[in-house]
Amino acid sequence: MSTDLAALVDDRLSGLLPRRDGSERATTLGAGGYDIEAGRAYLAATVEDGLALPTWPQQYGGRDAPRSEAAEIASATKQYVVPDLYPFRVGTNMAGPVLLEHGTIAQRDRWVRNMASGAEIWCQMFSEPDAGSDLANVSTTAVRDGDGWRLNGQKVWTSRGEYADWGICLTRTNPDVPKHNGLTMFALDMRSPGVLIRPLVQMNGDSHFSEVFLDDAFVPDEQRIGEAHGGWAITLAVLAHERAGADRSAPTVGGTTVPLWLSKMIGTPALADPVLRDRAMRLYAFDETIRLTQLRAVANQRAGRKPGPEGSGMKLNGARSFKARAALQATAGGAHALLSDWDGHVDLLTAPSMSIRGGTDEIQLNILAERILGLPSDQRNDRSVPWAVARRGIM
Repeated sequence: MSTDLAALVDDRLSGLLPRRDGSERATTLGAGGYDIEAGRAYLAATVEDGLALPTWPQQYGGRDAPRSEAAEIASATKQYVVPDLYPFRVGTNMAGPVLLEHGTIAQRDRWVRNMASGAEIWCQMFSEPDAGSDLANVSTTAVRDGDGWRLNGQKVWTSRGEYADWGICLTRTNPDVPKHNGLTMFALDMRSPGVLIRPLVQMNGDSHFSEVFLDDAFVPDEQRIGEAHGGWAITLAVLAHERAGADRSAPTVGGTTVPLWLSKMIGTPALADPVLRDRAMRLYAFDETIRLTQLRAVANQRAGRKPGPEGSGMKLNGARSFKARAALQATAGGAHALLSDWDGHVDLLTAPSMSIRGGTDEIQLNILAERILGLPSDQRNDRSVPWAVARRGIM
């Protein structure tokens, strides 16, 4: 590692964050609560040097760094207890990269640096009650009104909706063409008149998701991202970045480092049980394959390749690992694992959601089957039929 880079990270973080000693609980997707202000302070303190998002352009809070330098910064940063940045991930992992690729200069200047600094939080407004896995079936409408658009409809499972400043919102602007062709993407001010947000409380106590109702909410045309009726291409770009970042939920292990979950089991009666010991070693080996896949993905990024379907594999395996780890720890914990004061309580109640959020396991398997294995896709009778016709079941 470059001595200068390590010194820069230490100089910026030593007075800001405590050093990691290995005992810290790793948070996953904000499970168990979130501290927005701690993350915002961290991003604000590192934005001038571009340490949080080093590959971004310097003018937007990065440092124009190559992937190799970004990896060095990430390695040095891991020595510190960085706040949970889950509240900011829609902006930094999805909306920000997409605006850098597809946004206008004015849109980048307005929003991207504020994402990097934590000044503004974004949410993702894709899923609807009748359009989750079939995302192109969204029915929220955007109708032209003078120099803007009027949005009407309902979104659900809106990540970070409760506390977001902006939402990246997929709408239907032409119902008379096939469903993929009549979509348009907007940036929506979440405090606009006509936007009603209702948090959804999950069984682990979190309320990261919300349902959002849009009643004639006005969006200026300059907040349209990409071409009118060209929203599906923007959607695919957002999803590619989302899945590329989903491996953050997977553990990184390997070498001589023993993961925290396993270190807590070593020396306990749990590993004296041959069945539990076998499960633990199988999980450790599985996590090692995830780590090696992550390394390959990093190498692809360094080579300048954009995120592809391999992100679906990492998302799928990360979910499987998380669920297996939670179940193993609960079994090892015995009757105490039934109580809310058990150390793994939040992870156990969060685990089932891992196969749903960010794209279901079934969708990831379809992507892998079609785009990597080359298997034939499912029969779809509505791809060439106007959405308004297909919506009524007339095909």
